[in-house]
Amino acid sequence: MLNTETPSQEHAGLDQYPVAELVDTLIADQFNAIAAVQAAAPSITAAVDAAAPRIAAGGRLIYVGAGTSGRLGVLDGVELHPTFSWPHERALSLLAGGKGAMFKAVEGAEDDSKQGFLDLAALLPQANDVVLLLAASGSTPYVLGALDAARTAGALTIGIANNPDAPVAMRAELGITLDTGPEVISGSTRLKAGTSQKIALNTISSAIMVRLNKVYGNLMVDMKATNAKLVRRAVALTRHATGADEASAHFVLEQCDFHVKVAIVVLKCQVPIARARALLAQAEGSVRAALLLQ
Repeated sequence: MLNTETPSQEHAGLDQYPVAELVDTLIADQFNAIAAVQAAAPSITAAVDAAAPRIAAGGRLIYVGAGTSGRLGVLDGVELHPTFSWPHERALSLLAGGKGAMFKAVEGAEDDSKQGFLDLAALLPQANDVVLLLAASGSTPYVLGALDAARTAGALTIGIANNPDAPVAMRAELGITLDTGPEVISGSTRLKAGTSQKIALNTISSAIMVRLNKVYGNLMVDMKATNAKLVRRAVALTRHATGADEASAHFVLEQCDFHVKVAIVVLKCQVPIARARALLAQAEGSVRAALLLQ
């Protein structure tokens, strides 16, 4: 039996726990998710090292999964645009059962390896694409079908599973095993197995974005200020990076369409907006490098 499916021996009487003990038990088990991701850090590092150059060369991030794993992939990809201004068309997700499966389980969809192959192939994968294949069991047919299509096209494949020696990790070019073990509620991989996948995806995509110069220091400087909250955040980030007062930061941001990177270079180098944009282009989007060019 898979580790993720094996009944936990620690909490056989879970249904009899008082609420406070039940809550403490469920929370405490989540720390095992963190430990599993930490143990996989070398594999995650290798994945980032392999993926970043391909994405920098124009590749896409493509997430593939079923059920909880698939939904976590959708979430990670969707959040890249507001966080890093990453183009929607370069963060794609395939979920067994289609878009409707995001909100309602589509029974049997995960068992269709042929559909996984066809869905991935329909995206016309290229050599610079990075395909993240998620399966807690590590053997979901839909995901393995997509893996075959990605490998056939020469895309980089990264298999993420929660069981050792899982097919998706073994057959992918790079495998990441998040060995979270039995769940408190036996077999419910939406618990710590899902948490570990969320952490791993956050880490991989965020590290890639840092390598693509989407961050200055530890500041999120390539965000989209699409609402009042994000406008305030853009002003705060610009002030923090430059030491400018609120009025000056807001004024410059208004002139450059609230692009924090540009505002930082304008204020720190005291150059016109056009010059700041040219410096950033010359520095391949790196604020730090652009400041050194002036």
